[in-house]
Amino acid sequence: MQTEGPDQFNGRVSHSHRWGLILAGGDGKRLLPLTRRIAGDDRPKQFCAILDNETLLHQTQRRVSRLVQPWRTLLVLTSQHELFFADEVAGIPSSRLLIQPSNQGTAPAILYSLLRLRETDPKALVAFFPSDHHFSDDEAFIGHIDSAYAVAASQPEVVILLGIPPETSEVECGWIEPGIPLGHPVLDSVSRVSRFWEKPSGTLASHLMERGCLWNSFVMVGYVHTFLSLVRQALPGLLGMFEAIRRSLFTAYERAAVWDLYSGIRSTKFSQHVLSAQTNSLPVLRATGLGWSDLGEPNRVLSVLERKGAQTEWGFTPGCGDERMGV
Repeated sequence: MQTEGPDQFNGRVSHSHRWGLILAGGDGKRLLPLTRRIAGDDRPKQFCAILDNETLLHQTQRRVSRLVQPWRTLLVLTSQHELFFADEVAGIPSSRLLIQPSNQGTAPAILYSLLRLRETDPKALVAFFPSDHHFSDDEAFIGHIDSAYAVAASQPEVVILLGIPPETSEVECGWIEPGIPLGHPVLDSVSRVSRFWEKPSGTLASHLMERGCLWNSFVMVGYVHTFLSLVRQALPGLLGMFEAIRRSLFTAYERAAVWDLYSGIRSTKFSQHVLSAQTNSLPVLRATGLGWSDLGEPNRVLSVLERKGAQTEWGFTPGCGDERMGV
């Protein structure tokens, strides 16, 4: 499969089938004690100004806007969070907003967005971006994602994962064990995935770090049909349920069909139930120099703030007070 001819966008090559999809439907329960201190309510972290007086979602949108045209950038949200995101997405056309009735994990969120995107552009080359990440070097991030788009475009049978060289033996992150080099003619930083490790013990995490394993950033790039092929092999039942409402997409019946579908599915994780089952189609790009952090826990947030030399007014100390309520 070939992409159409490139044009220029923000000084770099842009292709007419390049899309970006921002995942912003999570509940952020582990960080709620901290976000309560900052915002005074129970908003999920992506709608909270944790760093630099800007919400994490807005930071993600700004970062992605340098890679993908705004009208080809979609947001996956959850209806239960509307109070917190309504103002932030007020200027975005409804066609770019995919509203789930509830958070049932990353697999349904990604599958819903893939099926909708397929109806819009069957040749879409899409990157998925979690909305709760921090990067200290946006330029490095953009360069690596451009490379991932290029690899995925040249090898449409694979989905490229962004792997982060670890700084610590983190036990709450997913890990990727690289295998043999992909053999890409330009990039030597891309390898086949040998295995995934989900939340290893401290001892195992230390061994993984010594073996050159990578943190799984959950940033992924591939063609829409390739993503759907992965889901078809791993979760055929879930795919069938979504395919059953295909005719309702982009019609007045879509909302009711999606609400009914979500009432009958269970929470499913894309990394655990889809990626981990199919390593053959999953190269990993070793992305260095990003200063990446998944802001899923208070300790990680405070670590980033410490590195930035930032001062806070929240008075939050890990291990104290209401942190036990959901972290």
